[in-house]
Amino acid sequence: MNTLVALCAIGAEKILGNEIKHLGYKLESNAPGRVSFYGDDDALYRTNLCLRTSDRVYLQMAKYHAENFDELFEGVYNVNWQDFYRKDVHVIVDKVRTYKSKLNSEHSIQGMVQKAIYKKLGEKWHISTLPESGEDSDVRVYLDNNEVLILLDLSGLPLHKRGYRTDGGIAPLRETTASAMLQMMMWRRKTPLHDPFCGSGTIAIEAALYAHNIAPGFGRRFALENLTIYNKDRATKIRRAEAELIRTDVETRITGSDIDSAAVERAKLNAEHACVAAGRALQEIGSDARILRPDFVQADFTELEAPYESGLLLCNPPYGERIGDEEEAEKLYKRMSCLFTNFPGWELGVITSHNKFQDSIGKHASLLKDLKAGNLETKFYMYSDNLGSKSQHKSGDKNFDRNNKNRGRFNGHRS
Repeated sequence: MNTLVALCAIGAEKILGNEIKHLGYKLESNAPGRVSFYGDDDALYRTNLCLRTSDRVYLQMAKYHAENFDELFEGVYNVNWQDFYRKDVHVIVDKVRTYKSKLNSEHSIQGMVQKAIYKKLGEKWHISTLPESGEDSDVRVYLDNNEVLILLDLSGLPLHKRGYRTDGGIAPLRETTASAMLQMMMWRRKTPLHDPFCGSGTIAIEAALYAHNIAPGFGRRFALENLTIYNKDRATKIRRAEAELIRTDVETRITGSDIDSAAVERAKLNAEHACVAAGRALQEIGSDARILRPDFVQADFTELEAPYESGLLLCNPPYGERIGDEEEAEKLYKRMSCLFTNFPGWELGVITSHNKFQDSIGKHASLLKDLKAGNLETKFYMYSDNLGSKSQHKSGDKNFDRNNKNRGRFNGHRS
C-alpha cells in the first residue's frame, strides 16, 4: 500500500477528498491545499487520470522528524531512490515549504535533499557523477513543526493542464478550479448550465467531461511514465476500464457565450480537442460513439434570457487584477444584476477576487467560499436556495429524461 498526496486549490480539500473516496481510496489526513490518502499500485496512475480537482499527485517517499541538516540528509538518503529512477535521471527539488521548523532556509534544504538523493544513487549505481541527460523528476519537501515530508511527483505538468486547451486567452480559469466550482454547486448533468463569460470554454468543457463521466487525463501523459515503477500494461488496462465508464447515452444542455467572437471560436476549438481525446479513449475499447460538444454563441450577457425554468449560471467574469481596473469591474458587476431578473429560478455561481462584488451586484450570496488557486486570492459566491438540501456529489442522475429534446444551441439569446 502506498501513501499518496494530492494537491488542490486551498478551499477545495473536502471536494478533492470526496473524489478520492469515490475512487475507492482511504483518506489519511489533509492540510491546506493537500490531501493525503492510501492507494494500491494502480492508484499511482488512476488518480492522475481521473481526479478532476487535483493539481498534482505525489508519492510519499519518507515522513520523519528532523531538527538539523544531518537528520534531514539521513532521512532522504534512507529512501531507495534507485528503485524509482533510471541512471540518466535529472532530479530537481522543485519546491520547499517550511512552517514552524528549526530548518527554515528553503535554498539550503533544497540543496541538502538533492545531495542526499544523488549520493544514494551514485553509491548504488557505482558512479561518481550522474549524467542527468534523461527526463526531469521533481521532488517536493514539506517541513511542518520539524516533521519532514518527502514527495515524488507523479504528474509532471500540473493536472489542470488537461491537454485540450491550446489557447486559454487572457488569464484563463484553471480547469481544476472550474471542476471544483461545479462540485461545490452540486451540479447534476440533467441541469441546464450556461457560462455567460465563457472565455476559452473551460467551465462548459469541464461540465461536459463530468456529465459524460470522461476521465480528465485521457488527453495527456504523466511523470509516472518516466519512472521505473511505471507498469504500462496496467496503465493500459486502467485506461480501458475508465473508457468503459464513459457515458455516451446522456443528453446535456451545456452552453456558453461571450461578447468576444474570438473567445467563442477559441472555446469551440478547445471543446473539440477535449471531445476528440475522449473519442480516442473510446476507440481503444472498440467504440465509435461520439461525445456531444457544448454549444457556444457570441452574445453580451445582458442580451440573454433563460431558455428553461431552472438551471445554473456559472462564470469567471473579468475583474480588476485579471483584466482592466477595479472601477471597470465594479461597473460590470452592477450590470450583472440583470442575471437575477433574466434568469429567474436559476442558481448562480461566480468566482472573483474583487472584494466589492456583492455590493456591486446588489445581492449577498447564499454561500461564500474562499478558493485560492495560484497566487490570486479568490472567493466563490454561490446564489442558491438549495445548496443544503441536494445530495452531495452524485455520479449519475437516474431520473434524467433521456428523451429530452431541448439540448442544442443556447436559445436564450434575445435578437
